[in-house]
Amino acid sequence: MGKLREFEIAFDNNKDKYSPGESISGTVKIQVAQSLQCKAIKVNCNGFCGVTSKVNDTAWIVEEQYFSSTISVADKGTLKQGEHMFAFRFLIPDTAPTSFEGKYGRIIYRVRAFVDTPKLAKNYSIEKPFYLLRLLNLNEVPDIWGTCSNAVTQQFTYMLMKTGTVVLKAQTDMKGYTPGQVIQVMVNIQNQSGKTTGNMAASLMQKVIYETKKPTYDMRMVAEVEGGVVKAGKEVDWKEQLIVPPLPQSCLTGCELIKIEYYVKVSLKSPDVMLTLPIQIGNVSLDKKRQPKKVTPPPTENKPASTSVPDTTQPDAAPPAASASTPTQPPRPAPKPAPRPAPRSRGSSHSTPSAPPIDYDIGAEGGTPMGADIPNKRQSQLVSPNAFSYAPGLFFPGNQQHNTPSTAPSAPVSTGGTSLYPSLNGANNMPTPHIFPPDYGTSSYPHEAPPSYDESCNI
Repeated sequence: MGKLREFEIAFDNNKDKYSPGESISGTVKIQVAQSLQCKAIKVNCNGFCGVTSKVNDTAWIVEEQYFSSTISVADKGTLKQGEHMFAFRFLIPDTAPTSFEGKYGRIIYRVRAFVDTPKLAKNYSIEKPFYLLRLLNLNEVPDIWGTCSNAVTQQFTYMLMKTGTVVLKAQTDMKGYTPGQVIQVMVNIQNQSGKTTGNMAASLMQKVIYETKKPTYDMRMVAEVEGGVVKAGKEVDWKEQLIVPPLPQSCLTGCELIKIEYYVKVSLKSPDVMLTLPIQIGNVSLDKKRQPKKVTPPPTENKPASTSVPDTTQPDAAPPAASASTPTQPPRPAPKPAPRPAPRSRGSSHSTPSAPPIDYDIGAEGGTPMGADIPNKRQSQLVSPNAFSYAPGLFFPGNQQHNTPSTAPSAPVSTGGTSLYPSLNGANNMPTPHIFPPDYGTSSYPHEAPPSYDESCNI
């Protein structure tokens, strides 16, 4: 180094890991063999992100500066022979993101020292990096509580003629983990074909997105476990564990050029079926004591339907309020004034039926009759009876039929919705029909980076 025998930077207490908002301090040590003239001795502390399009290249295409501070520890003068110490101190902004180093980009923090000499003389410089950690508290991530689940149905052709279906369902026990924790993966596979599947596998994947004019994606498998096969016509439940190794956190808050995502990939090697379960990797693990409690609404009392008869002796009398158990009817126009009717006889034979008339034609309102022969396929989605506006046993006051005996029908009434769920009274021990499973498509993730995960990083 010429006249300089020693030129180095030392952090106080040999500390090399800091947090945003913390101060970094140390000394610059210079030892010269003979007197050295200098214009100034400066120390700089800066942090920035650089992104490139070539692996491990430092010719940055895009850069992002977080802070840069420079102080002068010595003015113009002469450094005498011997050892000299210069102290420095900088404040790290609390908005700086966590350090990161990847194939196509880095987030770098460093302290540099410069010895500026007169013209025609050699300048000296040295730098020392430090690591910045911005903790990601998983308890503060939105929508982090609960489990993460997904399902996919894949149809495929084998032996050129036959077709089969595989239903793949998977779930993780949590949505957020820290290094060292274990991911519990629960998988259910229904092989509705005549062909044995290939081995099942669960993998922890990392996806890094480098934002440039044409974004660059770096994807790698962090950990993987492999299971067995599923024989033809069988259903298998598979439980496995994935240990989270030391990894960068999911969200580099404060950085706009590098995005990190993690997910668990569950797949079959044959047929090609795959689904993903997005998760978060943080530094502070989830605390169940901080989980928000679900507020259950107070139970509502079921009040009986009103049986009072409206007073028809007054032409302008308002109709009584509808009962809570009676379906709401559309408003009717106000009737025209009419002569006062005669009082109703006490011996009237009119009665309110409690069920549809016995001679109601099954299937009159559409739908498949209850006795139709429907192939027995596995249900991919159950349909609740509450999803329909009519079911046997309900009555509408506006459609009451008089002079009809109040007797229950001997078979349930088909209403267009009853073919999707079992009979409400189970009459005649009729078989339960099923619906056809919807045609799900295999997830194309992760060919493109979904922005929804990025939104959860805004903590």
